[in-house]
Amino acid sequence: MKQTDFIGAAPQTPSPLPDDTVFVLVQTSHPGNVGAAARAMKNMGFSQLRLVAPRHADVLAQPETVAFASGAEDVLRAARVFDTLPEAVGDCSRVIALSARVRDFGPPLHTPQWLPELAQHSAQQQWRVAFVFGSERYGLSNADVYRCDALLSIPANPAYTSLNLAQAVQVIAWEWRKALGLHPLAATSPLPAAATAAEVQGLIDHVQQALLALEVLDPQAPRKLLPRLHRLASRAALTREEVQILRGVCAAILRKVPPR
Repeated sequence: MKQTDFIGAAPQTPSPLPDDTVFVLVQTSHPGNVGAAARAMKNMGFSQLRLVAPRHADVLAQPETVAFASGAEDVLRAARVFDTLPEAVGDCSRVIALSARVRDFGPPLHTPQWLPELAQHSAQQQWRVAFVFGSERYGLSNADVYRCDALLSIPANPAYTSLNLAQAVQVIAWEWRKALGLHPLAATSPLPAAATAAEVQGLIDHVQQALLALEVLDPQAPRKLLPRLHRLASRAALTREEVQILRGVCAAILRKVPPR
């Protein structure tokens, strides 16, 4: 029996998924992981790779990266590099952080069993989904997690839960591909446009200005109010029109009560 008879074989070539899912790697240290992540994505039919502040500015062109990509050089060529996470996911409607650690007032924690539900909502609302992976050593910062709409954790051996970065990308890419197969990204009827992460963040910033003007928010001790507001906005699944309405309310407040 040939190796391809039982490893990586498929009875037929699957059709491409009509999907624009984004995979984001934050502050990666090892070029090989970037290449291997690109390969894992292409294996599952995804191509949108984005890097945030990688350790090596030329990581996409390094020999080790290309070697580990092993045929996914097109994913590397199309990859984009950003300075911050908000810039990298600004055009996405749902941002999912990969982490096993629950933060106080942070987004809700899920396992991959939740992904079909997310895929169904994405199909209905025409959301662009981004999966965000942290650095090899430290994972994601609290600040980056607070900017996400949900946490996703891969169940593993409790005595050894640490996964290699590229392995984690492979698992999520496979689970997400299965989920999309159940719920293809095609709306049956036109729906209001979902707000992107950048638009929601703009609303949160506007709300912050209004709360400061009303002296509801203490700039010296903001506590967890803003992460809580972000979580509220995530649960609401705001449309662009709803964001504009709420920003109009904030603008009216600021006209009546100018910032101090």
